[in-house]
Amino acid sequence: MSESALYNTYARIPLSFERGDGSWLIQEDGTRYLDFAAGIAVNSLGHAHPHMVAALVGQAGRLWHISNLYEIPGQDRLGRRLCDASFADKAFFTNSGAEALECAIKTARRYHYAKGDENRFRIITFEGAFHGRTLATIAAGGQKKYFEGFGPKVEGFDQVAFGDLKATEAAITPETAAILVEPVQGEGGIRVMPNETLRALRELCDKHGILLLLDEVQSGIGRTGRFFAHEWSGITPDVVAVAKGIGGGFPMGVCLATEEAASGMIPGVHGTTFGGNPLAMAVGNAVLDIVLEDGFMDKVARKGLLLKQKLAALADTYPQVVEEVRGNGLMLGFKCKPVNLQVMGALRDEKLLAVPAGDNVVRLLPPLTVSEEEIDEAIARMDNAFKTISENSSQGD
Repeated sequence: MSESALYNTYARIPLSFERGDGSWLIQEDGTRYLDFAAGIAVNSLGHAHPHMVAALVGQAGRLWHISNLYEIPGQDRLGRRLCDASFADKAFFTNSGAEALECAIKTARRYHYAKGDENRFRIITFEGAFHGRTLATIAAGGQKKYFEGFGPKVEGFDQVAFGDLKATEAAITPETAAILVEPVQGEGGIRVMPNETLRALRELCDKHGILLLLDEVQSGIGRTGRFFAHEWSGITPDVVAVAKGIGGGFPMGVCLATEEAASGMIPGVHGTTFGGNPLAMAVGNAVLDIVLEDGFMDKVARKGLLLKQKLAALADTYPQVVEEVRGNGLMLGFKCKPVNLQVMGALRDEKLLAVPAGDNVVRLLPPLTVSEEEIDEAIARMDNAFKTISENSSQGD
């Protein structure tokens, strides 16, 4: 076999799948895996959801792409629905979460520039954050392993300890434009920013005349049992970056903002070739058809609580494997005693897929449509995996 023609940037798991069905991924030989990774919180409605398939196929037969030189009715509809369901007044569609964050960063900087204060461009972020892989977003995330070797770090980002309010206020200077925070750090290890901290950050921003930017790329679109995770705290942000679940598997994102925050984003200052094309808009609207149904979010919250309770019971049974259970809704994780990649391997042996994260955490991010029976099945498979790890550990002693 010849050497791969692909960049060697992924340590890929030696698994491939031929198709998907709801919460399941199926290999060519028919082997079925229960998917509690969901493409890293992307497949919000599972695999091959019939409503999404119909929306995509129907649009594909009419119009794929025309660029933003022309009006795109699907954008107007999806933007209005997102704004009506949230704090926002304005939407800018992108192809990814990193691009949505880039738009959020530019929106904050441009806001102050338009008000005659072009020196306000710095943004405060938090340790453990992950905001994307572009040069600006790796600088915002601040993790050396992501920006090392890519030249000088993009200027304008100041990091403070996770949730440290005193350090946050001390970092605010006349050059500060905004604070950027994930309500739940996903890549950082399912670390939930306390509601009282989010409220205090909102107050800090109001006090100092700066914007509050939220990264809800992973936690948004119903993942925690509310449309956006920040809703649990009762705050109103100025700008929110969204992606992953909004496309249900189709690559798309969106930057949402209040009219005031977006006031500096005038014609010509920002753009995208592919963002918001008719295919993406058809899929995004199909996702909202389901997620915004009456009672859908309540079901997510209930299933999330069920999964968390069952995880906590497993943690009590296997304290040598699980140190702590974290998260809300169907954005859950557990900190491991063994190396998390070892635990991931044991779960795969039981045909259960999960996602690694920082702080030695394994993430559980099933589709929002997962059934209670599938949750029970996942718990049974985790039980088997943890038992095997415990037995092997005892034999090693």
